[in-house]
Amino acid sequence: MLTAIVLLPAAASALLLCLPRRAPRAVCLGVWVAVSAVVLALTLVVWAGYRAGEGIQYETYAQWIPSAGIGYHVGVDGLSLPLLAMTGVLFLACACYAWRETRRVRDFAALFLLLETTCLGLFAALDLILFFVFFDLSIVAMYFIIAGWGHRGAARAALKFFLYTFIGSLALLLGFIGLYLAADPHTFDMVALTRENPLAGRSAYGALVLLAIGVGLAVKTPTVPFHTWLPPAHTEAPAEGSAILAGVLLKMGTYGFLRIAMPMLPQAWRGYALVFVVVGVVSVLYGALVALAQSEFKRMIAYTSVNHMGYIVLAIGAAAAAGTDPADARRLAVTGATFQMVSHGLLTGALFLLAGALYERGRTYDMAAYSGVAARAPVFAALTGVAVFGSLGLPGFSGFIAEFQILTGSLGPRPVATALAVVGILLTAALLLRALQRMFLGPLRLPDSAGDSLAFADVRAHEGVAIVPLLALAVVLGLMPRFVLDVIEPASRGVLELLAR
Repeated sequence: MLTAIVLLPAAASALLLCLPRRAPRAVCLGVWVAVSAVVLALTLVVWAGYRAGEGIQYETYAQWIPSAGIGYHVGVDGLSLPLLAMTGVLFLACACYAWRETRRVRDFAALFLLLETTCLGLFAALDLILFFVFFDLSIVAMYFIIAGWGHRGAARAALKFFLYTFIGSLALLLGFIGLYLAADPHTFDMVALTRENPLAGRSAYGALVLLAIGVGLAVKTPTVPFHTWLPPAHTEAPAEGSAILAGVLLKMGTYGFLRIAMPMLPQAWRGYALVFVVVGVVSVLYGALVALAQSEFKRMIAYTSVNHMGYIVLAIGAAAAAGTDPADARRLAVTGATFQMVSHGLLTGALFLLAGALYERGRTYDMAAYSGVAARAPVFAALTGVAVFGSLGLPGFSGFIAEFQILTGSLGPRPVATALAVVGILLTAALLLRALQRMFLGPLRLPDSAGDSLAFADVRAHEGVAIVPLLALAVVLGLMPRFVLDVIEPASRGVLELLAR
């Protein structure tokens, strides 16, 4: 089942590429939507059959390169299953959103389907080399999406994105090789490496491996100072690319910290936890302050992603700071970090799709070019307002549950850092509300390129079908989070038990 979920999009991508270039646009888009819907349905079947607290399930193992200890090993647990489901939802939303796309639709759909396989495969991977393969292939697919369908500066932004994240992946590979060489017998199997803790008692070696893995994942997350590729990539990418980049690809870094760094390098992680706390807080404050200074809507959202990823890094750093203390607070921090990945994926994905709708109508992201848009497009304004209030962590949205858990779990072991992170929430609220006020209230003003103000259309059907479910899910998770927390919490306890060794 899990293999079908991972490989079905890639098979559909290959099928699309076999079609002639002049294949009907509706056929290509129809295949994209149908395959994404099937993948999401299969993921929900897996969720329905998953038994919380019983560890990794739906495992599949096949030998790949046995002489090097590499295998095709996939499975899901409480850390990966919510991210698999979120990935399925977001890719289906993007497929619906792209319904009016007219530029090289066959290639566009094929690249997104390939990208979906890399994202699903990474969250299901239980072998370090398999994880690395999906990690690198995601970079390739996103590079072509940005370069091929982005805005005027797309080529430069795509190149910067590729080089930064590719260098990060090389650092990650060095760390994986370090783990492989330390294991006896040598293996890249993540389950075996987690069980054996091969770097126990080897502090210097463990620090070097953690440095390599930490840098690789920090670039992908991204955290300050490895974030500089993010704003241009987001600004120049098409709306669907930005939504997947922020909603899914950034989670590869934070998921890697929880899946690889913490359980496989517990001693090194505990020793250098303060570094991650500092990096997390700096990312929170820096992301919020720089977002506050932005004049472009999409660029502002990009910097808020740096801010939100900082909360996750703070939480997983603080979870280690209390050492072997089994307090529930540390479990809250790890659970909140995982819940934040899902919440941020839904809300920021919706925000980037809304930014794409804004650009399609006005041909600019400059917030100063818009005013009083709510009078012309009330549904668009309402959806943006819901996404903004969800992003700033208002009660009733998934963001509130995530941030409450992160701050509650981090406050005990790291009170000063947590207090500084609260300032970041205030800054984020201020900048998002200011953007809402400037663009949607006041007298009507639209960019010249939009032409007659009557041309500024409200939300279209395909945009609504894509965006409304994302926001509805954020509300459902904010009001009834238990069905997701029941899956995440046992896995969080497992990570903390491994970290305490």
